[in-house]
Amino acid sequence: MTIPLDQIANMPAFSPYYPMPPARYRNARFQYVHFRADTSAVDHVLPACFEPSEDGYCVAIGLTVPWSANYGVFDESVLVVKCHYEGQEVFFAPVVFLNSRSSIPAGREIYGTPKVFAEMDVRMEERVMVTDTHVAGTSVLSVRSTMHREASPEEVPSLQPAYRLKVIPRADGQGADVMQVVDVSGVTTDVTVHVCRSGDGVVQFNPSPTYDLSDFTPLEYLGAWYVEMDYTEGYGEIVRDILQDGT
Repeated sequence: MTIPLDQIANMPAFSPYYPMPPARYRNARFQYVHFRADTSAVDHVLPACFEPSEDGYCVAIGLTVPWSANYGVFDESVLVVKCHYEGQEVFFAPVVFLNSRSSIPAGREIYGTPKVFAEMDVRMEERVMVTDTHVAGTSVLSVRSTMHREASPEEVPSLQPAYRLKVIPRADGQGADVMQVVDVSGVTTDVTVHVCRSGDGVVQFNPSPTYDLSDFTPLEYLGAWYVEMDYTEGYGEIVRDILQDGT
């Protein structure tokens, strides 16, 4: 008997490449370094449906996941920029680097998260958490931060609403088959925070022929935070189907 089409979540049809949400995570460790960059850098990475914020507010994130029910063990780094969507202040991730084979297609196909493969190194150097991201042998993003001050989860600056632009090309080469603005603010639920700290952090971007973020060199640092937590990752919300509404 063939496989009913309405039962195919992703390919291969007989054995999907990744499990569908929800995905449970345990003891994930996050570092956040907040900074300001030149607004021209933000403008350079934003799709036209978004407008850069006037203050150049950005966040570099490093994280390590020691256990995930759907994707196993992996490390990741993220650049987040503050911007505006139809007059509303939102946060957009122009690129996400990680070393997980299965969560890259899941993130891209489900949420539109622009995940790309990179060599990741997340470690502690004495009291400094380090996340190094290498592409083609070059460090494209390095995040370093301390966690020597007490903090509560409420003190960690919010990065919501969090938006993505999901794009899937047509098979015939005639543009995009899917182009959707997706709100992932409600994706994370069932959160248990084990550790929350603050400290100081720095970020370094280096030139690269691909994923070049070197013009994001920080102009000012705005604090750093560290969080260890468990959480569940569910589904997002389609805010706008650009191809369907014809604009």
